[in-house]
Amino acid sequence: MSQFSSEDEAELQSLLRELLKSVKDRISGAPSVECAEEILLHLEETDKNFHNYEFVKCLRTYVESSLGTVIEEETENFTRGDGHAIGPGQDTLVHAVTKRTRESAKYKQMMQTLKQTMMVVVESLINKFEEDQLKKEEMDRKSQHEQSSSHYTDNCSDSDSSFNQSYAFIKHEQLQVIAEKLDPGRPREVRLEALQSLCYAPPSDVLSCENWTGLRRNLSAALTDTDPELSDKVLQFFAKTFSSSPLNVTKDIYSTIGNMTTFWIRHPEKYMEEIIENTLSLLALHSEQGMSSPGSEKSLEPIHLISLLDIKATWFKKWMDGYYSRTVVLRLLERKYKSLVNVLVFCPSGPARRTLYTSKELEFVYFVHSLCVLGRLVMYTNGRKLFPIKVKKRRDPVTLTDLVVILISIMYQHPKPSCGEMTHADSLSPTNLVMEVLRTLCDRTECAVECLYQIPVIETLLAPVITLLKGKLVSTTALTHIADTLARIATTERGLSLLLYDRNLVSAEGESISAAHVVVQFTQRLLAKELHVFSELEIPPAVSGAFIFVCRQMYNTCEGLQVLRPYSLHECIAKAWRTVTFIHTSLTNSMLLDNLLNFAATPKGLLLLQQTGAINECVAYMFSRFTKKLQVSRCEKFGYGVMVTQVAATAPGIAALQSSGFVQTIVVELWSALECGREDVRVVHPKSTPMDPIDRSCLKSFLSLVNLLSSPHAVWELLGHRALPNKTEYNLREMATSVLDLMDRLIIINSDAKIHSLFNYEQSHMFGLRLLSVLCCNLDSFLLLESQYNLSGLLLQGQRDNVTEPEFIIDGPSVERNHILVRIGTVGGPSERRLPPRALQKGNDPYPWPMVSTYPLPKYYILDVPKTLRTKQGKNNMFKALDPTIFWMDDCRRQFCKIMATKSNTLTGYGMTHIQLCLKFTLLCKTVCVCVCVCVCVCRYGKFLKLLREDSEQDLCLLLKHCQEFLSQQRVSVTSELSCFQGGYPGHDWFASTVFLLMHGDVGRSLSLLLRFSRLLPSAFLWPPRLHSSVHLPIEIAQSGIHPIYSCTAHYVEMLLKAEVPLVFSAFRMSGFTPSQICIQWLGQCFWNYLDWSEICHYVATCVIMGPDYQVYMCISALRHLQQDILQHTQMQDLQVFLKEEPIHGFRVSNYLEYMEGLERNYRSMVLSDMRSILPRSS
Repeated sequence: MSQFSSEDEAELQSLLRELLKSVKDRISGAPSVECAEEILLHLEETDKNFHNYEFVKCLRTYVESSLGTVIEEETENFTRGDGHAIGPGQDTLVHAVTKRTRESAKYKQMMQTLKQTMMVVVESLINKFEEDQLKKEEMDRKSQHEQSSSHYTDNCSDSDSSFNQSYAFIKHEQLQVIAEKLDPGRPREVRLEALQSLCYAPPSDVLSCENWTGLRRNLSAALTDTDPELSDKVLQFFAKTFSSSPLNVTKDIYSTIGNMTTFWIRHPEKYMEEIIENTLSLLALHSEQGMSSPGSEKSLEPIHLISLLDIKATWFKKWMDGYYSRTVVLRLLERKYKSLVNVLVFCPSGPARRTLYTSKELEFVYFVHSLCVLGRLVMYTNGRKLFPIKVKKRRDPVTLTDLVVILISIMYQHPKPSCGEMTHADSLSPTNLVMEVLRTLCDRTECAVECLYQIPVIETLLAPVITLLKGKLVSTTALTHIADTLARIATTERGLSLLLYDRNLVSAEGESISAAHVVVQFTQRLLAKELHVFSELEIPPAVSGAFIFVCRQMYNTCEGLQVLRPYSLHECIAKAWRTVTFIHTSLTNSMLLDNLLNFAATPKGLLLLQQTGAINECVAYMFSRFTKKLQVSRCEKFGYGVMVTQVAATAPGIAALQSSGFVQTIVVELWSALECGREDVRVVHPKSTPMDPIDRSCLKSFLSLVNLLSSPHAVWELLGHRALPNKTEYNLREMATSVLDLMDRLIIINSDAKIHSLFNYEQSHMFGLRLLSVLCCNLDSFLLLESQYNLSGLLLQGQRDNVTEPEFIIDGPSVERNHILVRIGTVGGPSERRLPPRALQKGNDPYPWPMVSTYPLPKYYILDVPKTLRTKQGKNNMFKALDPTIFWMDDCRRQFCKIMATKSNTLTGYGMTHIQLCLKFTLLCKTVCVCVCVCVCVCRYGKFLKLLREDSEQDLCLLLKHCQEFLSQQRVSVTSELSCFQGGYPGHDWFASTVFLLMHGDVGRSLSLLLRFSRLLPSAFLWPPRLHSSVHLPIEIAQSGIHPIYSCTAHYVEMLLKAEVPLVFSAFRMSGFTPSQICIQWLGQCFWNYLDWSEICHYVATCVIMGPDYQVYMCISALRHLQQDILQHTQMQDLQVFLKEEPIHGFRVSNYLEYMEGLERNYRSMVLSDMRSILPRSS
């Protein structure tokens, strides 16, 4: 097909015309010819149907037939190797063959032929277009001439009519031309001329023509035009149509004019007020009899007529949508037409069942219309102010609460559609109409507070449930709607509090309980029925799922779980799930797994989920929904990000994420974004070089990895005892699929093979170093990586390799390595060490900070030791002031608070020791295995603080070994593949190291203190290794792999944070991070690297003397102190990185002690009692 025949040219012309018609809208919308040309040039990039156009297919066929042999020959030549060699700038065989083909003679001949043929085709197409245009204009002129010569005046019209009605016979083709001329894109004169022609046409012809839909759309546009002449012409046409059209076509005109409310802001306010007031005045007309007297003649009122025209009151909804008109409506209703509201309220007592009688049908229509108006009215503040309303046949006025109760009662009385023969009967059933109103109220906080969050409403909603719990038979049809409403109420703080704490309901046993207790008791009975225990009543299976969902909206919050925990609902759902797995029942497997999974939304709930034995199945189910990008539920605004972070904080949780494939998916997504780019997007312009250390395209994957690896448990499970592959060669197509692969390919780049395996080496390595920096903020994670992969040695070698004598090469990786080396080479709080920034400075010396290539670090990074006062007078005065006449511990607390408020700097070192030695508790022991480098790190910090002598490393190792040996004798035997159960406590004992520094390196005194302290309840929470798989714990907790610091302390941190610092809690939710993650890091390493030494001492002393619940209050105080920073970094989308990398600047325990005492007064009875319940034998 080297040449085109005349038939081919005709076909090309036809195909090109079809292509241009397909893109007509895009081209006509272009502001200039140049823009239109640009759209056509880039059509392949912007039109997903480009390759499906017949014109494109024809061209492709021509190219293939013309160049097919050339491409085959060139490919064969390059494959054999007897052609030209592939140059260094040509990466693939495809590029080389393409280049040779474009240089061939056949290609040049093809392009010349194609160009000549298309010029002929386009020219012919232009000529044909001009001919068609001339014909069209001639037809328009003839049409206008016929209309002007043939119209006549209708002598039968009323002479008093406001409009002189004229008619003309008109063809459908002429109406099509008029519709096109009325297009909003046409000039004003053309549109006016078309409207004038339309006014001469018979309305019946216009309304019955094929083009009425498009014509009506253009008429609506003209009606809303700012030009008054255009809108007046449209109104003339409509008025004429109303006066002469039959009733069956009037509806279209009415609905078109109904759009008046959407643009009446363009008209004077007086015009709008006049329309509204006249309408309300008309609707307010009603007879004394109305339709309420049985057996009497019924009178038809205006409100019945408008109900027939617009049964769902869309006119009122449009009036109320805009503030401009809503204000007028509500003002007139309050001042002049409140009787109209009385009539509307009087109606919703429920419709009668539909019969063949027209009066009954009218009564139902009137009911639906009134219900829709009232539902819209109570949405607005001033609408609710119209209540209470006095109505007939009722002694007391109807309040908002009364109205909602009446609506719910209607739902109970008419659970099924009342008029099944009507169009859209289901949407007009009383139940669906009431539910629509209730959903609208639930979605608006102010409406819900005033209308729904009332005791009578909750009592009415739960009345059938309480009746069923008492064993009495009632209709169960509305139970699903009840559960739906309760679930929506439970999604808000105010509604949840009402359900959990207001004890105004009477249970089946006669006691006063809250709504939450009624719901969970009923849910338990429903689940028991599915297990063939509760079989007295026939209740649909969907009801069980609906009420479990209500419970879920409560137990996926910390406060809700606190109330529902005694019912062991997790065990009931798990038991039902196991039954569903083996026996076919009406409850679905996925529904039960979904509800079980939501226990993982809180730390304590995650522990309960783990105890059911279904955590792996639940996480697998979550992963299946996560890959589909589904929300947690219809009531949740966020996805599964927070829940994944919560699960990843524990050993069994991260193991479940790993086995489900979630971790692999996160890694593959990261690798695709980092190394592969998006394959489905054609590269028109080269990608810009990223200026940030982490490109925006990879930021989401980076934060997901930070959330995933935030806890040391995740690092232990995913990397513990796993050697790097360190291959001699890596395939370029080989993708990373695990965290170990990321460690090998992006972080520990110790060979040329790894460098050459990366397409974007510097960007990818920078990503790995930034991730490593965040990981190393957790001291336990760093110790694992250091002991397995010799991180510091690798980083130091990388710095030494980046030197051109006599200076370092300053680039992104070297600056990041320098930051990490300083971070892992020093220990200290905000005023005890200095970390080099990552940003370069302007000027001759862009990086003035010392580069690290060997240890020890330059003195620049180690600050001066803060001065501490250790006067014995201050210490002795505390104990001398004790009053022997009162309980000595209470007095000790009082003295401690007094000294913290006045002389807090005296409570360091020996002060802490003397307080502990006064407690006189008996002996216990403890042990942990730790590498020598940890002891060196700890002792270096002690020497910096001038607390230890030079040769203290061996003493610290000895203390840690004593502790490890004793605690190993108090651990239960657990058969598990989790790394946390392989040997002793997997992390370092930071509390024992703290005590060692407090005792100035004295092994005997340190051990003695730990032995006495181990008998105290605070040891369970201050000393993490103390309760690791401990025999002192209930067996199900000891074997869970979840430490009480997480399931108890972190749980109450989240619970109190939501109540005390709600903005911070919301910021965590938005970031996908959890307060429990950062708190277990702070507490696990005893605030090392986050607070100065003096504040660490105050933290320990406070929790020992004031009580272990102060650990919770301490975390709340720290987060409250960081509130502004947290809100700022949430907006910057790096909250988790900020909290992990930055110390807590400016925080002093003594400044927040009074605040913590306030928290104690409000929450101690709950928090401390739960802490004691974990260790009944040690409390």
